[in-house]
Formats: sequence, structure tokens, C-alpha cells
Amino acid sequence: MANIETSLLGFERGEQKDLLFRAQDSLSGDQLETDYAHASEEEIARACELASKASLSMASLSGRDKAHFLRNLADRLDSLVEELVAIMPRETGLPEPRVRAETGRTSGQLRMFATLLEKGNWVDARIDRAQPDRQPLPKPDLRAMLRPVGPVAVFCASNFPLAFSVAGGDSASAWAAGCPVIVKAHHAHPGTALLVGLAVRESIRACNLPEGAFSLLYGSGSTVGRTLVTHPVIRAVGFTGSRSGGRALFDLANSRPEPIPVFAEMSSVNPIFVLPGMAQNQLDEFVTGLSASAALGVGQFCTNPGIVFHPGGDFGSRLIDRYREKMQQIGNGPMLHEGIRESYDKGLDRLSASEGVEVVLRSADGAGCMAGPCILKTNLEDFLKNSTMHEEVFGPSTLLVSYENSSDLIKVADALEGQLTASLFGSVDDLDTHATLLERLETLAGRLIFNQFPTGVEVCGAVVHGGPFPATTDGRSTSVGEGAILRFARPVCYQGFPDDLLPDELKEANPLALSRSES
Repeated sequence: MANIETSLLGFERGEQKDLLFRAQDSLSGDQLETDYAHASEEEIARACELASKASLSMASLSGRDKAHFLRNLADRLDSLVEELVAIMPRETGLPEPRVRAETGRTSGQLRMFATLLEKGNWVDARIDRAQPDRQPLPKPDLRAMLRPVGPVAVFCASNFPLAFSVAGGDSASAWAAGCPVIVKAHHAHPGTALLVGLAVRESIRACNLPEGAFSLLYGSGSTVGRTLVTHPVIRAVGFTGSRSGGRALFDLANSRPEPIPVFAEMSSVNPIFVLPGMAQNQLDEFVTGLSASAALGVGQFCTNPGIVFHPGGDFGSRLIDRYREKMQQIGNGPMLHEGIRESYDKGLDRLSASEGVEVVLRSADGAGCMAGPCILKTNLEDFLKNSTMHEEVFGPSTLLVSYENSSDLIKVADALEGQLTASLFGSVDDLDTHATLLERLETLAGRLIFNQFPTGVEVCGAVVHGGPFPATTDGRSTSVGEGAILRFARPVCYQGFPDDLLPDELKEANPLALSRSES
């Protein structure tokens, strides 16, 4: 009889074992050995109850206490890397080097937030001192800072089983803000989720955090996810996935009697604009970098470039020929699960059937979850006529769009939806010549890139991984970098409070030595 794993409800384990599922080996297509039980309504309610009880305790933790927990968890994750290497490739098809790299990225995110908490300035402390003699009315003492929103629901991503999953960026930033976290595991990598979830639970015990600081739930988005998002205890949602999934959560959260914010990262074609100033002798370097970026991770990164706008004529013909040569050298690779592979094929069929689109390269179908690169081409006139070409195809495909006059690229920027990134290749003079395009792209994307490719999101203070809809549901936010903590905090003002009853961040003596806005 197969082993049955159940949800983690704080320090407890779920008891529901009626509705089971198994992960699938992404290479063979066979089901893996372990059964996982969907959380029951009662178990979801228990996780929410524990999170509610933990909320005030979490909010009262000092930055040092939260940092200690995040560092402890980072160390535990690093110690798990060999166990992750044993299970994660089977569930996802991701190679061992990717598992090791993503483990480091995930623990690095935790340590980044720990450092931010130790500095303390993220709370944005603002002080306006009283002016009792001001005429015609006295001015009260007003002091404000950011405080946690409360329990957060986090949905694991299929394409980042660690960095955007149980202890990934959404969870890390929510814990850093002082919020309990309830995670819904992804059905494609439940074993990876459990391994990390047990490590989280151990860190919570070791650091004396309240039990409800973390729970892990198994089940489908249409049942467990829906119940979780609509539960009155939940105050915010973090999600990385498809546009349909993110939009469904967004609509659900806004239909509640008390709506809550959903920070969903969803879809992006990450356009690349090749400007006229890019020298002919840069072409080989460009197509080499483009092929590596487009096919990275079998095209399953949210920042893979999906559309390239390039000059036509002889330059365009040479670009297409050389790009075809590069992409032909890239073999098929395993996609994360059959659903993603099927969606990729449907997207290519839809795109190749569009008027004016020609298939330059399409790899032969592979078995199981295997998929290969695809190149399609069209011209700017046909592209602007058909919004189907503007949609993301999640996988290693590229749509090459030729233009005759670079001034027409303004029309492209006006037609495209919100994006995570927009990249420009050319000379420095091109940036001056195309200043209007650059200004328009600032309103379109969260990260603008010059002469570099969009894949490879640096985890640091200044990075922005967000953008206008449908890149995300809230273009004011980022899901990577220090700014991610701001999603799960809200400003609170204290008026006329005695100094000894104020949070340390707002006390007159500034015991934490923070940088504050004071007047």
C-alpha cells in the first residue's frame, strides 16, 4: 500500500485521506509512489483558525526575531539540497544544477529579508511632532509606520518549485512583514512542497514562533484554493501562474463581503526591440544570447522573451537565418507537466494559424512532456491587426516581427498589454532617438533592459519583478526583491500617543536608530 501524506496544519497533520492524488514523473509519465490527500473543509478551517490566533503574536515580533527565523530556515533549506536533488527532478523534470541553483536562490531570498529586517528602515517611519501653539488650530502629534496586514494565502508556482513556492519569495516577504502564511501546494510537486514544509515547521518550533505562522494544504485550486481565498481570516493572496488562474483568484477575492488584495504574477511576452543602431557585427552575439534566453528552462521562465521586433530587409533575413541555425541546435526538453506541454502545443497551433504568420522552425513532437523550440515570423502590419499574436505562448517559442520604420514601434507599445520586462538592443544614440518609445515602455513594463536579455532575475533590493495587468494584478508591486515586503504591509498612524506606548520604531529616542522622516 502506498504511503499517504496529509496537509500540515501548524504543528498538526491532517487526517483526511479520502480524496488522493499522485505526482507524475515528468520524463516517463508514470505516477510516483506516494499518495497525497486533499485537505478537507475542516482542515482548511483549522489552518485559518491557527493563522488567526498567531496573527497578533506575529505582528508583535521584533525585526531581530523575524530575521533569526528567516536565517534559521535558510540554513535548513541549504542542508536539504541533496534530498531535494533526489525528489524534485522526478516531479518536475528540472535538472540537478537547476535544483541546486534554485535552492540557493530561495535561501538567499530569506537571508535578504533577514538583513532588511535587521536594518529596520523598511517600515517607513514618519513623525510629525505636535505644535500645540499653532494658529488657528493646534497640530497633534502624528507618527506612522507600516504594519502587517494579517494572514496571507500563498499559491505555489509550477515553474519554480522552491523560489516561488512553500518558502519562496511570497512566503518570505509575508513572514518578514509579520504575517502568518498558509500555503497551497502545487499538484505537480507535492513531495518537494512537503520536504520544504517540514523544514519550515522545524524552524518555527526552533525559533519559538506561534504555531499558526505556517500551514501547508494539499488540494485543487477550484476547491481548496477557493475555500482558502474566501475565508474571512485571509487578508491577502500571493500567486504565480497562468492568467486564467490569477484572474480567477482576483475576481474571487474581490467578490468577498470584505475584498482583499491579490498579488498575482500571470503572463508576459517580454518583448525585445532591436533598434536600427545595432551593428551588423553584433548579430551573431545577439542571436546566440536570444536563443539561450528564449529556450532557457524549456521556455518556462516568466521572463523568457516571446516576441522580437527587428528591422526588415537584409538585416532581418540574416537575423532569421542565423536564429534558425541556433535554435535547431537546441534539442527537446521536458516541460514541467503534461498540462503545460498541451498548452504550449495549443498556443503554437493558434499562433501559426494567424493570418500573416509563417512557421520558420517547429520541432517534432516529443513523447510525454518533451517539447522543443519554435520560431514564427510576421510583419508589423499583420501583428498590429491581430491581438492573438500579442498573447503569451508559455514555452521555447519566438515570434519574429519585422518592421520597416522604427517610428512605427510606438504603435507596438500602444498595442501591447502590460509586461514584466521590455528590452532594447542598439546604440546609446538609439535611446536618444527613440526617447518617446522609451517613455511609453516605462508605462508598459516593470523592468526596462538595455543590451541585455530579460532572463535571470537578480534577487536584490532594487529589482522590480512586476508590471501592469496582465503581467500582474497590481502594477505597483514586485514579487522579487526587498520591495516585495510592501505587498503585505499597510500604513498605521498613531495620533497623540504617550511615547512609552508607541512602537520602538516611532519612539522619540529612536532606540532602533532608524532613518526616519521627521518634522
